[in-house]
Amino acid sequence: MRLLGQKVILNPMRMAHRKSLIPLLALSPLLAGCAQSEVSGLGFEEGISSVNDQSLSLWQGAWITAGVVGLITLILILWPVFFHRKKDESFPKQTQYNIPVEVAYTVIPLIIVAVLFYFTVQRESKIVKISPDAQVSHFIDVVGFQWSWQFKHRSAGEYKSATITGTPAQPPTLVLPQGERVRFTLDANDVVHGFWIPAFMIQMQNLPGVTNQLEFTANKLGTYPGRCNILCGRNHAQMLFSVKVVTKAEYQKYLEDLVAEEKAVTS
Repeated sequence: MRLLGQKVILNPMRMAHRKSLIPLLALSPLLAGCAQSEVSGLGFEEGISSVNDQSLSLWQGAWITAGVVGLITLILILWPVFFHRKKDESFPKQTQYNIPVEVAYTVIPLIIVAVLFYFTVQRESKIVKISPDAQVSHFIDVVGFQWSWQFKHRSAGEYKSATITGTPAQPPTLVLPQGERVRFTLDANDVVHGFWIPAFMIQMQNLPGVTNQLEFTANKLGTYPGRCNILCGRNHAQMLFSVKVVTKAEYQKYLEDLVAEEKAVTS
């Protein structure tokens, strides 16, 4: 800006530069708030299971990445709307291509996808890893069928009462001990089902003729919903179950009560 007689002449380049700072200044409180506050679980609670310990940070990172990409995309859309509006009737300059820009919007998405892929493979390998039997405290067989679930607690022995079979009208409850590693053997005797506990951030398919195995540790006491997430037939929506996490002593008593119930009937 300079004075010329009584007139004030503004430097248009400097004014354009100042205008370009307005969106960044408007976003600064939001960015500062994100830096100072703890990142949300974005729908999931921390520390519920050993799976959450591995996958929650990946879930958060993916959403933060999506948010940053979305914000940059929004700025790129709004930038020409506000700062490159048509000012006269002259025909705008035509540009055939811009090599640096084209390289940037090709390389940057590849880098983002590669980073997300790397961390996804890293966490997935830990989640699906099967430990030696000596490191597993309990073994449970999970069978999906149209249209409910069957849970067999092998730690209770070969008693029939240790097998919990549900119905669509009476969904079964899967009781788990807190803080002990459990291996699940997943099967299906008709069609494909999906053993899914949303709060634990885990899902694995029950396949006819194929046995899948899954391990995790439930860390927080409580009751959590479970369901089938593979469209398996007419009553798919009724394939529900509950997961009840209890203390080690309560779980042991639960198994003993199952066995005692059968012994009392057969004696």
